[in-house]
Amino acid sequence: MTMQLDHEQLHRLLEALGESDIQEFRLEGDDFRLEIRRNLPAQTVMAPVMPAPVAAAAPVAASAEPASAPPASTATRSDLLEVTAPMVGTFYRAPAPGEPPFVEVGTRINVGQAVCILEAMKLMNELESEVGGEVVEILVDNGTPVEFGQVLMRVKPV
Repeated sequence: MTMQLDHEQLHRLLEALGESDIQEFRLEGDDFRLEIRRNLPAQTVMAPVMPAPVAAAAPVAASAEPASAPPASTATRSDLLEVTAPMVGTFYRAPAPGEPPFVEVGTRINVGQAVCILEAMKLMNELESEVGGEVVEILVDNGTPVEFGQVLMRVKPV
């Protein structure tokens, strides 16, 4: 069976894809191949860690026992950047089973370097770094589901 798209069908297809959250789409026919990939800058998120506002926690602490310092393993440092999940999906450290991970603790990364894969709806989305630095923590296990905005790793800028 041969597949042909006229201009109007192609326009409707592109419009439908533009309104969806699909990041990668591939369509092949006998005499054409259409491949669309979207990696919008807003989807790759590395934001500075900001300390939690003390004023927001004060009313809770006043009515309960005195607050204690968070455990060292969950404490955030203002000198680190967080790599967060730009979507809901499954976190993978390596490009394929049996291959080495994209990064390890201690790995120096550059801007644009892939640091992991997030699988969403059977699509493998490489998450690229927006800063250079050294990976100091990887907070998610391989093959674990992640939520939008969840911290995946922390990076010390170099």
